[in-house]
Amino acid sequence: MEETTASPQTNDNNNNNNIAMEYEIVTIASSSGPHLSGLRSDGLILGPTTTTTTSPPSSDRGSCSSPGSPGDPINPPKQPFVIGVSGGTASGKTTVCDMMIQQLHDHRVVLVNQDSFYRGLTEEESKHVHEYNFDHPDAFDTEQLLECIGKLKSGQPVQVPIYDFKNHQRFSDRFRQVNASDVIILEGILVFHDQRVRNLMNMKIFVDADADVRLARRIKRDTVDRGRDVHSVLEQYSKFVKPAFDGFILPSKKYADVIIPRGGDNHVAIDLIVQHIRTKLGQHNLCKIYPNLNVIQSTFQIRGMHTLIRDKEITKHDFVFYSDRLIRLVVEHGLGYLPFTEKQVITPTGSVYTGVDFCKKLCGVSIIRSGESMENALRACCKGIKIGKILIHRTGDNKKQVSREMEFPLYNSSPSSYIQLIYEKLPKDISERHVLLMDPVLATGNSASQAIELLTRKGVPESRIIFLNLISAPEGIHRVCKQFPFLKIVTSEIDAGLNDQFRVIPGMGEFGDRYFGTDDF
Repeated sequence: MEETTASPQTNDNNNNNNIAMEYEIVTIASSSGPHLSGLRSDGLILGPTTTTTTSPPSSDRGSCSSPGSPGDPINPPKQPFVIGVSGGTASGKTTVCDMMIQQLHDHRVVLVNQDSFYRGLTEEESKHVHEYNFDHPDAFDTEQLLECIGKLKSGQPVQVPIYDFKNHQRFSDRFRQVNASDVIILEGILVFHDQRVRNLMNMKIFVDADADVRLARRIKRDTVDRGRDVHSVLEQYSKFVKPAFDGFILPSKKYADVIIPRGGDNHVAIDLIVQHIRTKLGQHNLCKIYPNLNVIQSTFQIRGMHTLIRDKEITKHDFVFYSDRLIRLVVEHGLGYLPFTEKQVITPTGSVYTGVDFCKKLCGVSIIRSGESMENALRACCKGIKIGKILIHRTGDNKKQVSREMEFPLYNSSPSSYIQLIYEKLPKDISERHVLLMDPVLATGNSASQAIELLTRKGVPESRIIFLNLISAPEGIHRVCKQFPFLKIVTSEIDAGLNDQFRVIPGMGEFGDRYFGTDDF
């Protein structure tokens, strides 16, 4: 048997959460925009015959629709993309935020300033206001800030307090109404200080500027906008602002994903950040959580094929034909995540062409029975590939065998309670190979987890396993990605979830029976 080869494919869909940007140099990996099956982009369920054209969201920053009900597993709200922007005083944070908002005009964006959450001074503190450190973490009401951002992330509107910098108190009768949005920008000098606040962010940006430039901007701002004199500004800067920067703000720079030198003057950096944000906004919520989850780019061709194979009235011949087309696309996409080496060849014209060489050590493993439907596509892509098989037996609470696509869940028990490995036949040298694990449907993830555990026991590194499937339920994605964070999942669509019978919804029924023609037995 010939050694395995795999087709090369550009690895454009790696989801990188961390971006290093120093001195205007940024590397950002692009990612595809997966489709949430059966749902519109605004979270509303569509009927089977509905035709919808989704227009761009309103650019009004104060307006917001309510995409789904919080807590509804079938119709979850769209998770906003939360950006934290930190940096020293007068470093240009607000300018950077305004430029990002302007470029994201076709999305709903809100800006929340940490300054709005200053604690009101007591009567005693007001008497000695010049001795009060406004640049210390204790000067902020972090608990209210956490509550505010938490509500915005869950799709609820909030009332942000308005702080009076002249009287050092919050206005009791004035609030800023902030509605749920696509993007939430949280800006402030100490937004990276508290880990709980950092954990709410999808991207953390640190705006860097020269200390002398920051001081000059601070003097202008505090004298013009906040009614203070130059002497008090300089006294506060030397006594509180600079020590706070050295003690709290500068150390938090290490948490930043992106560092922007020169603030708002760095147009290259801001343009690349906005491009990255647009990419992330096109992703499913789960792709933002799990960088090892990869959904192939949705096109009308892919949507059309999904429409056909999900139709219960389709003939077996057409179901197999369009399933095979989709499977081939998933396999080709999965092969793009394999390592490659550079290779030069001589073309018929005598020229040198620099390309890549295929990955040599590769094998497939199908989870019987539905996974066997993906073997032909893998063989068509990889000449002479070895394919192993795993058979896992599942029983429900009545000890009857359940179907491959239903997968009885084991949320409160160990996988061995209801799942049993019946048969496995794998290449002897599988520990030296990259493995493409195949199963068309990822439901609860129980059988997949059992198969992956077997591969790791056989010596296959988790990072060398690529799990290929046509559709995935969020429940299965959570289980597999949490348990195996270094494994890659490649799927063509993410469905809404599981119903009370643990079937994927909207799903496509018993895939193995429909593919192999045994649904009448």
